[in-house]
Amino acid sequence: MHITPREQQVIALVAEGCSNREIAKIIGTTQNVVENYLRSIYDKTGMWGRLELALWYVKENQPTPIEQVRFLPAELTVEADTSATDLRLRRIVAVG
Repeated sequence: MHITPREQQVIALVAEGCSNREIAKIIGTTQNVVENYLRSIYDKTGMWGRLELALWYVKENQPTPIEQVRFLPAELTVEADTSATDLRLRRIVAVG
């Protein structure tokens, strides 16, 4: 299965929740062309729709647990404003 760089871009934008219209605007083309890209992607991957495509993309592009750990500082202190209704994160301070 060969996914072109443009098709990869379309898949990523679908996974971000963009509509065909938004994708067309971002990549500088028309909605019809985006629909053609999606048909080609569905044919190549054997998928049937946007949700399946987005879930596949997210699964395939998640870092492995080892990759996640590699980028974390040794310790983090997180201070949050617990009085706020949406629990805003105020500051993350690396310790060490």
